[in-house]
Amino acid sequence: MDLAARSSSKRTGASGARAVVRLADLGPESVDSIEPLRAADPVPGSQSTALDAEESLAEFRELVSSAGAVITAEVLQHRTRPDPATLIGAGKVEEIAGIAASTEADLVLFDHDLSPTQLRNLDAAMPCRVLDRTQLILDIFARHARTREGQLQVELAQLEYMLPRLTGRGKSMSQLGGGIGTRGPGETQLETDRRRIQRRIDHLKVELDSVRRVRRQQRQRREAVPVPTVAIVGYTNAGKSTLFNRVTGGHVLESSRMFATLDPKLRGIELPSRRKVLMSDTVGFIRNLPHTLVTSFRATLEEVQQAEVLLHVRDAASTYGDEQKAQVEKVLGELGALSKPRIEVLNKIDLLDEHQREGLASRPQAQAVSGREVSVSAHTGEGIDDLLAAIDHALFSDPLIDADLRVPQNEGGVLAAIEGGTVVHNRAYEGNLVHLSVTGPASLVGRLRDYRLRDR
Repeated sequence: MDLAARSSSKRTGASGARAVVRLADLGPESVDSIEPLRAADPVPGSQSTALDAEESLAEFRELVSSAGAVITAEVLQHRTRPDPATLIGAGKVEEIAGIAASTEADLVLFDHDLSPTQLRNLDAAMPCRVLDRTQLILDIFARHARTREGQLQVELAQLEYMLPRLTGRGKSMSQLGGGIGTRGPGETQLETDRRRIQRRIDHLKVELDSVRRVRRQQRQRREAVPVPTVAIVGYTNAGKSTLFNRVTGGHVLESSRMFATLDPKLRGIELPSRRKVLMSDTVGFIRNLPHTLVTSFRATLEEVQQAEVLLHVRDAASTYGDEQKAQVEKVLGELGALSKPRIEVLNKIDLLDEHQREGLASRPQAQAVSGREVSVSAHTGEGIDDLLAAIDHALFSDPLIDADLRVPQNEGGVLAAIEGGTVVHNRAYEGNLVHLSVTGPASLVGRLRDYRLRDR
């Protein structure tokens, strides 16, 4: 499903579809507003609700832009409760239909999940197609899936979303029999479509199980060598891929658009202690992430479940950082990874002024050595050394230990292993022996027990 492919170039002269954005805020207010080509004004007397609505609308604009559509009008409605038939009520449906017709829109987009009944009723009432939030996110995922695994997961999520929303047209969709005794309404096309989609879903699940087996085998081979994994998680567009490239020297696509990076990447890095770790970049999370996506992308998100330490990348320049943090933690809870050691990485500090930076520095947890919160700029590289030190401090599977070693100079392989895998604090020569004071991972120092004098 591709919005750009459905665009009307004759109408717009642009590559993207024209869309009317519809935000339904089911809050305590009951105020309606329509603002073509601009956001709705905050609702007086409801500061927190207005901020939430404006944040949601700004985020939804980014989603629409990432899907390649051009917004022609925005409508914001506050309701005490959703309408079961249309979500927004008959009067508002008629009003939006008029806006869509006057702006020659190709789509009406809802920042809300629509039930099958609501979607069917709105489709019948609008002069163009209707898409809800989940369909829009699935469209963006389909655009950015590059690997076979990513494409399988997107298709599975799309079909699982589509299955309960199939609608038929009664006997006009029936398949009539061709012989005596078979001249009846027969099996409807709707039932045939449902069965075909269900077969495809079952097939995709089998293929994804094969992907999980391959990943499990790869993980078992990695676990044969004690190399811990550090997973980058965070809200979409928080700068995860930029940070990944900065730390690993990789070339993951960096983009300001949401969900630009979909397929996971894994790279090895060396920490200040000379320990080797694997760093993985994962798909970004978002407010009200559809549950079908969490389920379908479980094979990808297994890297989060298996990681020893999580780097929760947050946009330090965002006004809604705390709410975004809560949404990420909600998804981590669904994955069973909320209890893992986690480092809060406050990214984009290059966008902050001096006063805002001082505010970050005065926070109780803003100490890199604590292994809990680090301020960085993935764009400029500021704070990356502190982040690596924090990762070093948070790892627990292969702890660092101090040791004094005495190695004959003719043991070149041993000396090379010490130089490459530990931090050498002091070196002294005595005849044919080299005395070394080092700090290194327990797995390496343990193999040097024949050369150890004592632990420090």
